[in-house]
Amino acid sequence: MIKKIVVINSKGGCGKTTLSTNLASYYAAHGYPTALFDYDPQDSSTRWLEQRPGHLPGVYGIAAAHQPEGNVTRSFQLRVPPGTQRLILDTPASLKRMELIEILRDAWAIIVPILPSTIDSCVTSDFLQDLGKEVHLHAPEASIAIVANRVRRNTRAFQTLMKFLADKDMSPVACLRDSQNYVQAAAEGMGIHDMKANITRVDREHWKSLIDWLETESLSSDADSLASEQHLSIA
Repeated sequence: MIKKIVVINSKGGCGKTTLSTNLASYYAAHGYPTALFDYDPQDSSTRWLEQRPGHLPGVYGIAAAHQPEGNVTRSFQLRVPPGTQRLILDTPASLKRMELIEILRDAWAIIVPILPSTIDSCVTSDFLQDLGKEVHLHAPEASIAIVANRVRRNTRAFQTLMKFLADKDMSPVACLRDSQNYVQAAAEGMGIHDMKANITRVDREHWKSLIDWLETESLSSDADSLASEQHLSIA
């Protein structure tokens, strides 16, 4: 069974590609046949795949932002190799409704990254309300998680973000720190789980709660934790 994980937010620059590529590399490194769909016309995930060293576990990639050429159908373009177990979707900031429906259909988990800034908080809050309606219609089995991204815990911005999320009843499942490890990994087609453990120990610890949510909590979610047309509950 393919488990489809969508990384999405209408706010640009919140780290969707960083989350997507690191998720893909994590699953590949842990023995899961993994595919990465790049729906962003900027092709950031596609370039990451092109830089990925040959000695690392492979990730199958598709530049899904671009329509197929010739007589190739869209469904054929988006096929994945037999045996694929994890499918990660990296999405752009702007999506037409039909594109959003395609992306959400049959999703298993949906991850929404958010940065510690007032603008990001407001935009993401509004986006989640709209997203909840589409999830209810097109991915009713999916669980949704907020991930606080590029955080510095001992800052006012981080505390403000956490208070904002708490007031909205949207506690993040993980808080990923602002680290140069992600910058280095991205430049080399790697994820932090591909890098030396002694260098990325703290970052790996921060990722553990997200992986635990994906592999345990999201599997056991029920109707009370799903998005509805009137309310969006974040696990």
